[in-house]
Amino acid sequence: MTLEADVGVTIGAFVLDVALKVSNGRTLAVVGPNGSGKTTLLRTLAGLTPLTSGHITLDDEVLDDPAADRFRPPEARSVAIVFQDFVLFPHLSALDNVAFGARARGRNKADARRYAGEWLDRVGLGDRAGAHPRELSGGQAQRVALARALASDPALLLLDEPLAALDATTRIDVRRDLRRHLSTFEGVRVLVTHDPVDAAVLADDVVVLDHGRIAQTGTPDDITARPRTPWVADLVGTNLYRGTANAGTLRVDGGGTIAAATVVDDGPAFAVVHPRVVALHRAKPEGTPRNVWQGHATAIERVGDRIRVQVAGPPNIVAEITSAAATALGLVDGSELWVAVKATEVDMYST
Repeated sequence: MTLEADVGVTIGAFVLDVALKVSNGRTLAVVGPNGSGKTTLLRTLAGLTPLTSGHITLDDEVLDDPAADRFRPPEARSVAIVFQDFVLFPHLSALDNVAFGARARGRNKADARRYAGEWLDRVGLGDRAGAHPRELSGGQAQRVALARALASDPALLLLDEPLAALDATTRIDVRRDLRRHLSTFEGVRVLVTHDPVDAAVLADDVVVLDHGRIAQTGTPDDITARPRTPWVADLVGTNLYRGTANAGTLRVDGGGTIAAATVVDDGPAFAVVHPRVVALHRAKPEGTPRNVWQGHATAIERVGDRIRVQVAGPPNIVAEITSAAATALGLVDGSELWVAVKATEVDMYST
């Protein structure tokens, strides 16, 4: 089973132009800033928003092809969707909510309830079969929504921010369970998420959307190690610079330079510097760092056991240092600082 989608959608001034190919047994995460087209893409795959141009096929089955005047409505597609707010029927029990998914694919009432019971057992909620949505925790409701989707035996499973409505503690447990259930689902999976941890844990591949187009594709490790948009860099918490490379030095757009130990072809390039390799000093450091410049602190915040410091350059940079180091520096907003980064800690790559 393979999903092939050449999605062209025009909604007012917004244009979505995205091509995807996802094989069965793999999970594709779609990420991007608000307004990038993630939800519109998911709606086209589900049949809730018709294509303006292009086509969507699931194996040999055409789901949407406006040029050929072919369109399968949502109820006629072998597609199931899990929404971020779960959308369970409040008047139905957990068992009957899941059975609805099975009945939607043609099972009779008795068989659907039996199958629903099996799915509730799989997601660890066999003892909550009679509970109504208002009696379930957020994590339990998410599991019921997933069981309802999977009980329809879809060829394509769509997940729209499936963990967004959960608190941080519940999200960890449900994410682990979701990964386990996805690994047993043999169809195609497409996940929309804002959370880099969701993408890293749940996805085999990642597509980054920006203004309705694909800005970057790759594995979660690829995206994290070598981001190509400021939004992705912010998402994974690293410093990204774009500029012009020449003999191993990047002249950064917006001012400043960064040297790397490895040399790339001269021309447009990126450089990535992880905040934890950035050293901060009150006086100009001695020694061998090839990247040293002066700046001032514009924001200081605690993140876990580290202190995250934004330093205005040029170039601007974010450093993560220990609490002890921050105390020794006497850091306050506006503190004058020297930045030092070893060239060996800079990853430079062509655009």
